[in-house]
Amino acid sequence: MQEEHQPPASADGTGNGPDPQPQGRGARRRNGRRRRRRRILVGIAAGLAVLLLAAGGIAWWAYERLNGNIKTEDFAAKLGDDKNRPVATEALNILLVGTDNRTGDNAQYGSDVGDTQRSDTTILLHVPEGRKSALGVSFPRDLMVDVPSCQKADGTMSRAYFGMFNSAMEVGGTACTIKAVEQLTGVRVDHQVTVDFTGFKKLVDAMGGVPIHLDEPIDDKAAKLDLPAGDVTLNGEQALGFVRARKSIGDGSDLQRIERQQLFLTAMVAKVKNESLLTSPARLYGILDAATKAITTDPGLGSLRDLYDLLNSLKNIPQGAVTFETVPTATYAPDPNRVALVRPEADVQFARLRDESAAVVPDNPGANAGSTPAPTTAPGALTTTDP
Repeated sequence: MQEEHQPPASADGTGNGPDPQPQGRGARRRNGRRRRRRRILVGIAAGLAVLLLAAGGIAWWAYERLNGNIKTEDFAAKLGDDKNRPVATEALNILLVGTDNRTGDNAQYGSDVGDTQRSDTTILLHVPEGRKSALGVSFPRDLMVDVPSCQKADGTMSRAYFGMFNSAMEVGGTACTIKAVEQLTGVRVDHQVTVDFTGFKKLVDAMGGVPIHLDEPIDDKAAKLDLPAGDVTLNGEQALGFVRARKSIGDGSDLQRIERQQLFLTAMVAKVKNESLLTSPARLYGILDAATKAITTDPGLGSLRDLYDLLNSLKNIPQGAVTFETVPTATYAPDPNRVALVRPEADVQFARLRDESAAVVPDNPGANAGSTPAPTTAPGALTTTDP
């Protein structure tokens, strides 16, 4: 009979195999290297975790800081019954307002306004459905209009009156300006963005200035402007003086001042697009910090996420499809320092805004994307230039 083979017994008598043999010097070295690699990998993983947590903390801090910069004003709550307002459409209408508030940091520009403020610049930005074009319509501050009854700061209602357009803000704040625009045009305002002198300056500085071209030098002591002819890049203080100056540029009218404001805004848009300011994280944070500190919005734009969604919806509008107009006006007969609407031209313009035919997409909109439109010259010797 063949003898059955049995596995060798272990030293402990379990029969689980031979006794382990003493490790050689090479095996010990290999095991040591493995342990060191494990320690290094664990250290790297821990370091990455710390970096990710730190980056996440910094990102959260930055988001919260920018979010906290934004000030909001609920204009809709002050407009009364929603049924009395124009009907909302698929278009997007944003009222951009520059105020002449001269309190706090703005006191250096004079104290004649006191604690009140008027709208120094008012532009209705109309973006038709599809978001392929945009039109900005400016309202002269000296325009004589029917100012509606508005809720005042103390909660009482003002009386309706006929007066200067920019006085509506003094009566009832941004909400009253919006009510006047809606009553005048029949267009519903969806959002509002308000900026004061100091906020505007800081935003321009955060962008690194805005380039323009001057056909003639400007020397305006009242506006603190001393600029040579040719290509110049305006810093914040110079830009503020440029868009507000009236005495030494052109004929000194508010209408020519509006043309300069519109061309300056065109130059700002060109700079953002051509220099890709919003794709550089460092520059982006600086611009967003200045912008969010500068503006007061309605609650619908009252967070960084809301502002991002708005900008994202507008990012595909070709630069050449952003245009500006001013409401048709003529000299107001009783006072040559004021202007009045010209009808029916003004009614036609307002109808275009209501039926969404206000802005026309170029024949080849893609051709203008990311490019600078041909320089435009306006009275006052200004043209936009490539940044």
